[in-house]
Amino acid sequence: MIDELVIRDLGVIADAVLPLGPGFTAVTGETGAGKTMVVTALGLLLGERSDAGAVRAGAAAASVEGRWVVPAAGTVADRVAEAGGVLDAIDGTGFGELVLARSVSAEGRSRASAGGRGAPAAVLAELGEALVVVHGQSDQLRLRSATAQREALDRFAGAEFAAALAGYGEVYARWRAGTAELETLLVERDRRTREADELRASLAEIEAVAPIAGEDAELAERAERLTNLEGLRSAAAEAHEALSAESDAPDALSLADAARRALERGGRHDPALTALAERAAEAGYLLRDLAGDVSSYLAGLDADGAHDLELVHERRATLTALTRKYGPTLEDVLALLSSGSDRLLEIDGDSDRIALLEQQVAADAAAARERAADLTRRRAEAAGLFAEAVTGEIAALAMPDARVVVAVEPRAELAEHGADTAQILLRPHPGSEPRPLGRGASGGELSRVMLAIEVVLAASDPVPTFVFDEIDAGVGGAAAIEIGRRLARLAESAQVIVVTHLAQVAAFATNHLTVVKGSDGAVTASSVIRLDGEARVAEMARLLSGLPDSATGLEHARELLSLAQV
Repeated sequence: MIDELVIRDLGVIADAVLPLGPGFTAVTGETGAGKTMVVTALGLLLGERSDAGAVRAGAAAASVEGRWVVPAAGTVADRVAEAGGVLDAIDGTGFGELVLARSVSAEGRSRASAGGRGAPAAVLAELGEALVVVHGQSDQLRLRSATAQREALDRFAGAEFAAALAGYGEVYARWRAGTAELETLLVERDRRTREADELRASLAEIEAVAPIAGEDAELAERAERLTNLEGLRSAAAEAHEALSAESDAPDALSLADAARRALERGGRHDPALTALAERAAEAGYLLRDLAGDVSSYLAGLDADGAHDLELVHERRATLTALTRKYGPTLEDVLALLSSGSDRLLEIDGDSDRIALLEQQVAADAAAARERAADLTRRRAEAAGLFAEAVTGEIAALAMPDARVVVAVEPRAELAEHGADTAQILLRPHPGSEPRPLGRGASGGELSRVMLAIEVVLAASDPVPTFVFDEIDAGVGGAAAIEIGRRLARLAESAQVIVVTHLAQVAAFATNHLTVVKGSDGAVTASSVIRLDGEARVAEMARLLSGLPDSATGLEHARELLSLAQV
């Protein structure tokens, strides 16, 4: 709900603070005192287009600030957070205070903020849709679109309809997903066939080469060895000769053995040399093993020499061609071999998938149409009840000959909501054709129709705050009392703010504010007064007779206030 509204330099209002709060607030005042500026101010806070002409004469800018009490978690809090704003927590309540602000300069520049953070007016408009519904001279209809009217009718239809709509939604979503997949498969069948042919050729080429993981590195090593075979053989032979010579020349093994024997002889006189002799013996063993390994390496070189280096180069060239085409590495080629096989299985299964999808889509379409027909039947039944209820309400609001009609028309195409359209129409008088809301009715009549609709929808389609302006235009007497009574009923489940010039409406308010114009024609901070007791009676008398101290007016005012309490 709106807790407080601060207006500065807007229209005739220089500086005004409106304490609003829960329940039914009536705003009254003399003609030209700026009552409708309250609605204009709210419009600015709700993202409406700004108008430099609304800035008070002589002022640099007009500004409006509204303080809302909103749930600390939910759609509004989330949107404020997305815009970078914050709520001021109200401890222990689960609610927070949201401050929306808007300023308009005399040059037409506009600035807005939400939760203390600058924001585009579009953000205020989004928040406004969840916070306030305004019905007034500008015909700001909450139900201005056919979609919104259908959604309101659906909520009025109740829980059983909601369950049926949810069941239809599941079938419809499945049908749409299946249809989209089927269309994709059919449209892309030729392309996927070409893809399969190309994939088969690629896999066949790779399989013919039969690459092995790590083969390219192994071939590179072998090519390096074969290319330098003679140098490797010479180096190994020279090393073998130094370790274990076949001639009488001294070699490492014979020298190590001679060292061991010399140390053993000396060890007979000093144990330290015995330990060294053992180490010399170990060195001899290691040299003997090394000589054997070098000999084996030489034998292996002789075996490699039997391989044709040209064959190794040819194999490497074949693998390089594969990697250039499918690589860039041999691992990528092998990965393609695996994934390509899986993809080929998927594409080859298209025909079976298409046949299965065609059956599923046909079955889902039939089920969706059956459920959509059921929704249309339920909507038509709810439409009759809704129209009858609203017509009954407007009959008591000085529109006895008007009738509300809700037209539910079948359509051929399935949609998320079913296969029909729903539109709320108004027939102003007998013999006339029902017309869409907003056409063929004055601003006051339209506000009354919207009040009747809101009263009927209140239980199933709650809105935090309603604002009505000019709802009592052209109405008086008993009809005005009925307007006040219905506004009070609506205020049982929502905050209601009404700008009115009728005492019969204001009598039902739980919070009565009056706007008083100063001697200089301006409305200042002290000019917005919350009325209680005799002050309220005097304002009611003024509304009734034009005189705040008329005895007859005062008596009638007290009578109205007593009537409103019943």
